[in-house]
Amino acid sequence: MNALHQYQSVNRHTSIVDADRHRLVQLLFDGALERITMAKGQIRVNNFEGKNRLIGKAVEIVGGLREFLDKEQGGDLAVRLDALYEYIERRLFDANRHNSVEILDEVAGLLKEIKSGWEGIRGEVVEAGLV
Repeated sequence: MNALHQYQSVNRHTSIVDADRHRLVQLLFDGALERITMAKGQIRVNNFEGKNRLIGKAVEIVGGLREFLDKEQGGDLAVRLDALYEYIERRLFDANRHNSVEILDEVAGLLKEIKSGWEGIRGEVVEAGLV
């Protein structure tokens, strides 16, 4: 099992080193969703320390997504995404406080929807030379 964790760590590190800015945001979405899924499992087995840690990591990642926003160039869309990310952070705190798998499902759904839109513009970003 330790070897598997080491491999995953090296694989993640390599993905990050080789990634462009667009791909880094995709990796942040993946990381947040992974931690939310793992937190749901920790709630189900009553491991509240693990749940706290994982939700805390998800909050940090969503904060990172907020930092990536360029409100000058992104205009109204960036402002709306910032508000949505803020809502997601609040809901993660609620999920943590109430041990709520349902709230984590809500947050995961929102992140998946944003991630899908982000992945949908990949071709435009590459074509415009913005990566």
